Amino acid sequence: MMKIRLCSLLLLTLTAGAIAQVNPKLQARLEQQARQLEPTVITWRRHLHQYPELSNREVKTAAYVAEHLRKLGLDVQTGIAHTGVVALLRTGKPGPVIALRADMDALPVTERNNLPFASKEKAIFNDQETGVMHACGHDSHVAILMAVAEILSKNKSDLKGTIKFVFQPAEEGPPAGEEGGADLMVREGVLDNPKVDVIFGLHIQGIRKLGQIAYKPAGMMAASDWFTIKVKGKQSHGAAPWLGIDPIVVSAQIISGIQTIVSRQTQLTKEAVVISVGMIHAGVRQNIIPETAEMSGTIRTFDPAMQQEIHEKLKRTATLIAESAGATAEITIDRKTPVTFNDPVLTEKVVASLVKAAGEENVARIPADTGAEDFAYYQQKVPGFFFFVGACPPDTDPAKAPSHHTPDFMMDERGMLTGLKAMLNVTVDYMYMK
Repeated sequence: MMKIRLCSLLLLTLTAGAIAQVNPKLQARLEQQARQLEPTVITWRRHLHQYPELSNREVKTAAYVAEHLRKLGLDVQTGIAHTGVVALLRTGKPGPVIALRADMDALPVTERNNLPFASKEKAIFNDQETGVMHACGHDSHVAILMAVAEILSKNKSDLKGTIKFVFQPAEEGPPAGEEGGADLMVREGVLDNPKVDVIFGLHIQGIRKLGQIAYKPAGMMAASDWFTIKVKGKQSHGAAPWLGIDPIVVSAQIISGIQTIVSRQTQLTKEAVVISVGMIHAGVRQNIIPETAEMSGTIRTFDPAMQQEIHEKLKRTATLIAESAGATAEITIDRKTPVTFNDPVLTEKVVASLVKAAGEENVARIPADTGAEDFAYYQQKVPGFFFFVGACPPDTDPAKAPSHHTPDFMMDERGMLTGLKAMLNVTVDYMYMK
């Protein structure tokens, strides 16, 4: 244990060496202002939570954010990637262009919490009426970045370079038939004019200990691919299956077969891989063997070469299993989100900033997370660093806390102060890195 702690301290010492000394008075002032602004951050978050909007529909949210940024005297652009908002803080001094990102969209989830600011909003999603809820903490991300913008604006004379505040729509994915999210933000030039040197982002986690910050160099969150396999057999009476080719049985064999791609054909000691079938549809009546069956699922990978290998093996496995039964299989794979890749050099430099925000005992390097995050699109263009901030209520076991994307999702609002301090630290420290 002593050896591990000494190694940790040595790493932090080396990391801190990459950062020029930030004025101690500025550091203290940022800390004080963050604490003073905490009640306002909570107020902002509760307003956003009560009035959530779905992906590409964040009209009122964007207006709320833009009004705040304009009051700060920032150069504000709206309507980027449909409803995105971008603001610039120009210090007038030479220095890096640092982008900070928050996602704004909510989910088609009906809230079950008894909070006084619980969402009562309704919307149409996939042609069905649904409740709308910030069931993933994006409301807190927006509130935190609004606060970062306010505090840095107040301290403009002590800063250098340019800070670009990016409020992004549709992180959860645009509606069917639409484009959106980080991919569209990048294509519409959010990383240009001025050209961004580095980008930072965070994600609140209601399933992580309150006040803890977690990170991982390199592949932190998975690439997410969606696949569909259409199996075509031959229809027959359910009483005489030998007269047909049963696509349901073939589909079951394919589902079992593709799991061996993970368990027997992939070097899992290199990186993790997940293949999950989430939907299967076939038939209209109990005594009719249908002609076709269709299944859909997701692939999660952390290495581009392994990702391509998995795609090829999935196609081969499904095709040959179908052919062995006299059926055919048509496979399509849609690359949805790249790997959330934390630049290793940048990560090493900013760990000390996280420690200043939360304390060494509350900063943890974690294994890769098989969730996906479209922050990855920014990281494909510029060095980026993404981290988690814990917000599980202290009286709740994180292992038993309601998951994100569920009606019972809950977060402790005190976690936002940790996130606010962390974003302030990584931003200001990076300005003064040697």
